[in-house]
Amino acid sequence: MKLGRPARRAFLVVHVVASAAWLGLTLGLLALGVTAATATSPVAVEAAVRGMQLFADRLLLPLALLTLVSGLVLALGTPWGLARHRWVYTKFWLTLGTTVATFFALRPGVNAAVAAVAAGQPLPDAGDVLFGPAVSLSAYVFMTVLSLLKPWGLTRRGRRLRERPSAAPLPGGS
Repeated sequence: MKLGRPARRAFLVVHVVASAAWLGLTLGLLALGVTAATATSPVAVEAAVRGMQLFADRLLLPLALLTLVSGLVLALGTPWGLARHRWVYTKFWLTLGTTVATFFALRPGVNAAVAAVAAGQPLPDAGDVLFGPAVSLSAYVFMTVLSLLKPWGLTRRGRRLRERPSAAPLPGGS
């Protein structure tokens, strides 16, 4: 399946906007997590973790899935391919991993923090509100660098496809 130019451009815009929003949302989660972990006022801690819960429950997963799906469509619908270039392959696995971690680790940690704070208890573990956003933000910045620099060249599959006489030229190829 190859995308036509208008479809490719539309998916590229969706992918870049969703990825940037996911990165920005994670930066916001980290700021709220730092606030929750360092605030001395129980009201400020509760407000911060409730803000995190709103972001995590309503925005984070849809943006993660939109980023994953649009990236997958771009990989499969363009000559870059999913398994032809190491940077694309790495971005796919990191996006999939961070999406799964968002669902199974970050959201439950934030929800546990909200439940504890709402019950009048102190923040149970600052790691619940700091670790996920910090790791995610690092991964997203790394994926952004990969998108811009496109390092590492072809995978074995990509080299085999390039060596085929009937293969379409790959981007960046000679």
